[in-house]
Amino acid sequence: MNQLDRYDYAILGALQLDGTLSIADLAGKVGLSSTPCWKRLKRLEEEGYIDKRVAIVNRRKAGLGVTVFVSVRTSQHDEKWLAHFAAAVQALPEVLEFHRMSGDIDYLLKVVTTDIEGYDRFYKKLIKAVQLTGVSSAFSMEQIKFTTELPLHLVSHGLPT
Repeated sequence: MNQLDRYDYAILGALQLDGTLSIADLAGKVGLSSTPCWKRLKRLEEEGYIDKRVAIVNRRKAGLGVTVFVSVRTSQHDEKWLAHFAAAVQALPEVLEFHRMSGDIDYLLKVVTTDIEGYDRFYKKLIKAVQLTGVSSAFSMEQIKFTTELPLHLVSHGLPT
């Protein structure tokens, strides 16, 4: 599966909670000295375990308080159509997540926008960009849980749960 040890998982876990930690603080949290910690961090970045370090912006305070889950169905399932659809969706900044699904829904999009009118503008851009069989929208009434923290304890051994 992977070749990570408990220190690697501890580094990943600490950075999931605070990506701004200095090397010294990170090393202290995981029980390493600074140089070995820095070397491990660089290896984790180079091997793709860390995609990037970002700030998580409060979407409501930024004026993007509406979240919509958009279910998409299509009758076209060839690679050329998918490449066109994927490019069109990736060009829409309102889309935070884009999944190909199993079951009755072909694709699921997580969209954030300003309000109902903002979603309508997004919807019109989406249906103009690519031929779809069906689009269904479900508006989130309340976000009950949100995290970007992966449950590393499920795959790591020796990490506290």
